[in-house]
Amino acid sequence: MPFGIKNAPSHYQRMMNTIFPAELSEGWLIIHIDDIIGCSETWENYLTRLQRVLQRIVQVNMKISLKKCHFAYSELKALEHVVSGLSLRIEKNKVAAVLLKPMPQTKKEMQSFLGFAGYYRQHIKDFAKIAKSLYKLCDACGEGLGAALHQTQIINDKPVEGPICFI
Repeated sequence: MPFGIKNAPSHYQRMMNTIFPAELSEGWLIIHIDDIIGCSETWENYLTRLQRVLQRIVQVNMKISLKKCHFAYSELKALEHVVSGLSLRIEKNKVAAVLLKPMPQTKKEMQSFLGFAGYYRQHIKDFAKIAKSLYKLCDACGEGLGAALHQTQIINDKPVEGPICFI
């Protein structure tokens, strides 16, 4: 592995993508490093796709732990979100983390807050517009902290009242 273990996740992701290229291009399989998520519209379709994935795993001599596998869920938690056939929403404990995040007092804290909140931007209506003054604050290195802190509070309040994103 070039450049040591720090590149292991990207190499593993690439390997998984080469094992399941057809399934990924068909759009019903999602792979994030070692998590494989298959989607289907019907039970028969689910069983066909599951068999296809399991056959491919056997073909490439991949090992899986059945106790870590979950089958036939209509809703699941993945990457700090709750995913179902109809929606994508933030886990409740992550909403609480946004609400409890302390007000940033420095440029570095503001940048950290923007990164944290930006991960959930698809769930925050008008995130870019609200965060604009916060980005300006980072560029100005401390000017306009009062107005920016008010905008931070608006962002903090949004995940709780925001709509669910439908997929």
